[in-house]
Amino acid sequence: MDYDNLTLERTGEEGRVGLITLNRPEKLNALNRDLQDEQRAACAELQADDTVRAIVITGAGRGFCAGADLTSDRRPAEGIAPQDERLDEMSWVGRQAMSVYNLNKPTIAAVNGVAVGAGMSLALACDMRVGSELTRFKTVFIERSLSPDSGMSFFLPRIVGYSRATDLIFTSRNVNAEEAMRIGLLDRVFEADSLVEDAIVLAEEIAFWPPMAMRSAKRVIQHNLNVGLEKALRYETMGLSFASRAPHDVTESGLSFSEGRTPSFTGE
Repeated sequence: MDYDNLTLERTGEEGRVGLITLNRPEKLNALNRDLQDEQRAACAELQADDTVRAIVITGAGRGFCAGADLTSDRRPAEGIAPQDERLDEMSWVGRQAMSVYNLNKPTIAAVNGVAVGAGMSLALACDMRVGSELTRFKTVFIERSLSPDSGMSFFLPRIVGYSRATDLIFTSRNVNAEEAMRIGLLDRVFEADSLVEDAIVLAEEIAFWPPMAMRSAKRVIQHNLNVGLEKALRYETMGLSFASRAPHDVTESGLSFSEGRTPSFTGE
């Protein structure tokens, strides 16, 4: 697929890291209809590519994503929207959240500037978030006379806890990088000039490990957020069976350890 509102690259060793860069810098990468569609398509493309083992999402220019583009018109050029779109219970904001959260490869948001509203939710949908001194988060929904959407009410309490989530949503205040790191919105802080490069290095560190085991690990962690201990233990056992479906990597793990050398994992 050709992309006009984002760039999609394979980078790192052997192209193991997928890099999605939202590319509407003049609008702080606000999400118009075309960018919404392309973001979901890019995620689907990287999900289907077994060469890609980890994914970084960032924004061009001085913003990560300013949320929904309130200046764009989501109505079709002619007539009314297709019936499937009118019957869509999640709308584009829900499909955005699902497209990122359902990636069963590790995802890192490199939050290079402001992340607002649905743009903040996009970052929250990733497994990890890294930023710099320029990073700013803002929930913003209450300012627009809206309750949270795009998965924010699901992701934010799980990341920072219930009371901190309500604080950020009810006040719609700015959260800088220092506070974001302290409350768990950011996992690491890098220099602004090297943020994306450092995020790719982190993604490469993750991509080094056995991909089947990594994807199974992510699936187990996500599933077990919402179940009791007994079910979690059963799902861990199921996860082990998925991880073992890469016999080369299972053998290589033990062999490289016994031989005292760096392992080479292939996913096979």
